[in-house]
Amino acid sequence: MIKKYINILAVTAAVFVSSCQKSLLDKDPLDSTSAGTYWRSESDVQGGLTGVYSRLKANFLGYERIYLDGLADNAFLYDNTNQANFSALTTGTVTPMTGGALSNMYNSPYALIAQCNFFLDNVGKAPLTDEKLNPYRAEARFLRALAYFDLVQTFGGVVVYTTSPKTLESSKIAKSTEAQVYEVIINDLDFAIANLPDTRYAGRAVKGSAQGLKARVLLTLERFAEAAAICKEIIDGGKFGLSNNYAALFKTSGQTNASVNTEIMFATQYLAVTSPQRTSPGAAGMDIELGWWSLMQPYQDLADAYQCTDGKPITTSPLYNAATPYNNRDPRMDMTLKLPTETWRNPNTNVAWTGFQTPSATGYLMEKYVDLTRAPFSATTAQNTDQDYIHLRFADILLMYAEALNEANGPSAAAYDALDRVRARATVNMPAVDRNAYNSKETLRNFIRNERRVELALEGQRFNDLKRWKIAHIKLPTLKTPNGTPLIFKLDNYRYPFAQTEIDNNPQLKQNDGY
Repeated sequence: MIKKYINILAVTAAVFVSSCQKSLLDKDPLDSTSAGTYWRSESDVQGGLTGVYSRLKANFLGYERIYLDGLADNAFLYDNTNQANFSALTTGTVTPMTGGALSNMYNSPYALIAQCNFFLDNVGKAPLTDEKLNPYRAEARFLRALAYFDLVQTFGGVVVYTTSPKTLESSKIAKSTEAQVYEVIINDLDFAIANLPDTRYAGRAVKGSAQGLKARVLLTLERFAEAAAICKEIIDGGKFGLSNNYAALFKTSGQTNASVNTEIMFATQYLAVTSPQRTSPGAAGMDIELGWWSLMQPYQDLADAYQCTDGKPITTSPLYNAATPYNNRDPRMDMTLKLPTETWRNPNTNVAWTGFQTPSATGYLMEKYVDLTRAPFSATTAQNTDQDYIHLRFADILLMYAEALNEANGPSAAAYDALDRVRARATVNMPAVDRNAYNSKETLRNFIRNERRVELALEGQRFNDLKRWKIAHIKLPTLKTPNGTPLIFKLDNYRYPFAQTEIDNNPQLKQNDGY
């Protein structure tokens, strides 16, 4: 990554320019951009920041983040050309030589960090006051925090750059401790919170975006009282709310609807046909990868986590019947999973879609984020696949608030109320939490964890949740892949290894324990 990082710095000006003002390539030599000839106006600053945001479309920073649920107990993910060797991460064979998906987890955040640092190093050359520049700096620092948070959750302590290294040799430094990485993350987020606009999200990071990410960071650090406080600030601020249509949150038509979009707090954005999810090197994207190629196949274990409509689990509810297991279930189940008894139809034409490349080996496919209005899916329809991937939404704030309150002080009216809001949203309408059944910290903890699982299912959060709860090594080995291979997650796997090439390139980088 060191060499790649330096290479990114060498060409990053071209990314900035091509992202917004391609004609500037004709005006400014590439090697003059960093010298200050580019940063002549606010429009140059905006173009540079657009280049930073463009890095969000790479690998797990974009729509492929959903595939992280394939590392958890939610779904089986077939290896594919985009994320090779993914199965090695689930069956205990991950090594410093694994490459593929593991390399992408490392390289893509650093590419974003390099772009952020280049922007921050140069934006001060623009003839603007700090009052004008600080909101732009805040966006870049929010994105840098997002990238470092990915890295520290995956690898633990990592090499930290907050400015662009001047030479290859100067980039060869030791990794920081986890505590030091988190300090950088929180400092960036505090700056972002202080300088981002306090408005609803409309495509660029806002104060609520940074507050929400900080809440997630604090929850990961088990600083529960602080996490609860910042969640309450978001809730009381009134800028965000729950969508009145759960399924529409994950379709383009819903995401552009104001009544739905009020829930979205930050997302990687796409736009048909100029910037769809993927058309190169081959046509792909969520509709094709999920709805045609069947890459994401949810486990029965996830299906069993959805309660019956009386608010009880299937193990105790009188509404559950093994002969008709999908009746009387939490509506989010059918809006998230393609059920074995279900036929998909294009709602505009009523034509059935059955052209799955691979039959489901688990019995289920992923329905969340699949837009059936584009079926039948083909390479041609890929140019229309532009559902935004949602990194943060208001329902997660409510769930984090309930969790933080419970972990800090046990059950409370505020924690129950937050859970009830999520469950009572229109199109879901699940009953309130049974205060008598879940009246201790331990029982409510289990309820909250299950509620997070079903509300946020297949959105790419479950794996990091299992790790921060320190139960990944307990839960994952209870499952098997469709071919009967047990999932393996050892204590060492809470921190993945650095690629051997990184160790070779940087003698200061020490390999993680166990590898």
